[in-house]
Amino acid sequence: MPAKAVGQRRRPTQERAKATREHILDTAAELFGERGIANTSTNRIAAKAGVSIGTVYRYFSDRSVIVEELLGRLLENIEQRFTQRVFGVSEESILATVTGILEVISDELVANAELVRALVAGVQFYSSGIPEFEPRLRLLVKVMVIQMLGPGDDHEYDVMTFVLINTGFAAVLRVSALEVDPRERREAIEMTARMIAAWTEAERKAVAA
Repeated sequence: MPAKAVGQRRRPTQERAKATREHILDTAAELFGERGIANTSTNRIAAKAGVSIGTVYRYFSDRSVIVEELLGRLLENIEQRFTQRVFGVSEESILATVTGILEVISDELVANAELVRALVAGVQFYSSGIPEFEPRLRLLVKVMVIQMLGPGDDHEYDVMTFVLINTGFAAVLRVSALEVDPRERREAIEMTARMIAAWTEAERKAVAA
């Protein structure tokens, strides 16, 4: 999980309070996508959401906590879709599995493209895109690698997991931008999937040898 921001408020338990909190997050996501994070104040979020600034601060100590919450929510959605897609992976070819995983991640990023762009501009990133993404999906990807390749060297599988996460996610993050044509996005995903599948097939043969 991403590190807990300083001043994080306790999550509400009553349904009405939960709905208010989610409404504030949805409003912030919309404004961040339209204006960018740096140009969106908590006062503007409150005004757009139709709540008082005190209500915003009841749930979020500052704007950075709102950003962290939105990033966490995005990662949770990607994680859930990844898990659903990986289920039953042994029944598919490696190419079909990799293509499907890249597609569901891309779909989630495209659905939140404006917010993703704001997060990319406002959060510190490295080559794979969102640093929190890797530790949250590392175990799932490693399980997938073991399912595809069978028992093998644990350290080597750790390295493969690192490469798969960074290579695959870096690709889908870039092709999920609003400016990318859907056909070009599909072609890039298919090409990335073929490259990863070919490498994985070669590794499977090496493990079996």
